[in-house]
Amino acid sequence: MQDKETNESMYYIAQTEKLFNQATNDLEAAVKKHGFGVLHIHDLGNTLRSKGVDFKEECKVFEVCNPQQAAKVLSADMRLNMALPCRISVYTEGGKTKIGLIKPEKMLSALSQNELLAETANEVEVKTIQMIEESKG
Repeated sequence: MQDKETNESMYYIAQTEKLFNQATNDLEAAVKKHGFGVLHIHDLGNTLRSKGVDFKEECKVFEVCNPQQAAKVLSADMRLNMALPCRISVYTEGGKTKIGLIKPEKMLSALSQNELLAETANEVEVKTIQMIEESKG
């Protein structure tokens, strides 16, 4: 079992003063600005509520992808298709809006020892963190 510090270093989470809907709109704009596409947005909060679950928080998970970076990853290790696309979440927790992701570099290094992937994963991580920072305001 991993300790909490190691586990926490896998995540990048930023808190914002923005309301949930504003943060989701701003994230979508930041994703596009950085040359990534939004493939899908999963509205987990509404999905759970629609299934009769008493879920108070909001949560939207954005599947984002940069085709050139995805092609590099898949060319290096096709099994990593299971880790794509990148996911960035906007969610509420205890009345606060947060935006976060599992760090691509940490995730891919845990899944593959291919050294070519480290550079690509780092480039994606830098961009996705920039997206979060821009959207949090």
